[in-house]
Amino acid sequence: MACMDRNLPDDDAAALASLLRGERIAHLATLRQDAPMASMTLYLPNADFTAFHVHVSRLAWHTQDMAQDPRVALSIAEADDGRADPFTLTRVSIRGAAQPLEGDQPDLKRQWLVCFPEQAINFELADFSFWRIVPRDARFIAGFGRIHNLSAAALAACSK
Repeated sequence: MACMDRNLPDDDAAALASLLRGERIAHLATLRQDAPMASMTLYLPNADFTAFHVHVSRLAWHTQDMAQDPRVALSIAEADDGRADPFTLTRVSIRGAAQPLEGDQPDLKRQWLVCFPEQAINFELADFSFWRIVPRDARFIAGFGRIHNLSAAALAACSK
């Protein structure tokens, strides 16, 4: 695995790629009235990690927040398996900018429904739309004491 961060060992780069491709739930942090707000959301990464997509209702606070201020963060963590030290779970925080996508996005919709078939009902509701989150940088914790700060380019390089 060729990751641009020389301090990120190949096994940690592989763990990051596995985390981003294997998990489906993220916490989306937005700015609401000048204070942070986090909410659970589903996400779908681009294959090259250059973007992460969410399908959200305009009625949701996080969507309203993104429309006001595109600065967001996604927090994605390995599912808690009950181990003695949860700080050894892998996790990543991705800071970026959210952009609404116009139109139907048929390819993205098809990919979304493969991952989230129970969400088909949301495509019948007029208030749902796709947003793209373009990473600015990321902080990856591969386990206790294994912390890596990544540029957007280094994050994308870990997708290979």
